[in-house]
Amino acid sequence: MAAKSVYEMVTDRIIEQLENNIIPWEKPWTGIKSGAFNRISKKPYSLLNQMLLKHDGEYATFKQWTNLGGHVRKGEHAEIVTFWKIQPIDEEQEDGTKITRQIPLLRYYNVFHISQVENVKPLQKEELNDIEPIEKAEKVLHDYWTRENIKVEHMGGDKAYYMPSHDLIHLPLFEQFINANEYYSTAFHESVHSTLKESRCNREEDRNGKLVAFGSDEYSKEELVAEIGSANLMNIIGIETGKSFRNSSAYIKNWLSVLRNDVKFIVSASSKAEKAVKYILGEALV
Repeated sequence: MAAKSVYEMVTDRIIEQLENNIIPWEKPWTGIKSGAFNRISKKPYSLLNQMLLKHDGEYATFKQWTNLGGHVRKGEHAEIVTFWKIQPIDEEQEDGTKITRQIPLLRYYNVFHISQVENVKPLQKEELNDIEPIEKAEKVLHDYWTRENIKVEHMGGDKAYYMPSHDLIHLPLFEQFINANEYYSTAFHESVHSTLKESRCNREEDRNGKLVAFGSDEYSKEELVAEIGSANLMNIIGIETGKSFRNSSAYIKNWLSVLRNDVKFIVSASSKAEKAVKYILGEALV
């Protein structure tokens, strides 16, 4: 039996969570505050790795824990953390000259959570930002919409969407939402969609004149990018939302079907979501 590729290992982990009614892209991702991070670098893991890892808090490799004087208990199972390794590939051209291409390859290494380790005390968690979450959410949206000159309209109704041809975000009235958190979740979702433009994160799928069909793989991937991106922004800011409708069997069944048909789907979507979030926060402009 052939060894599984890293893409298959990643997809299997996401499918496992969905089958247990866990929505992996709705985990907390605020790094050292409440998400998963590397004990040595103190840096939070990427969005994809946050979705893969089972616990919040500190992770490290076997060697890193050993260097800290720790001891991974016998019988503990490792989890995987993915990374991109750039592999130079020499290619010969038609004229006989050779060029070297830098090809990104998905790789992984094994890590253990601090709960699996003896003789190492956990780090003290950083103090949370004292800014009000709703105020911060409002500022993120206002700064992004203003910076990008995105048109935003609020109208009574039940429709929320982004219209690329007019660079327009359409949202229901604020007072129509059950609570403010659901409004911001929706606003972030559509804002992530707005980063698809070529001048932003360049995810436009209709560059060849084809419209993205509802229910197609391209449509599903863009929806997952927006789902992951919105959830990430909400967690960065510190806002919780109700998850009842997202735990519906139809919602989970849809994503299970999509993921089983394409083992590279979740890797691609999470990478694009991370890029979109950084763009919205202005980090991609630095």
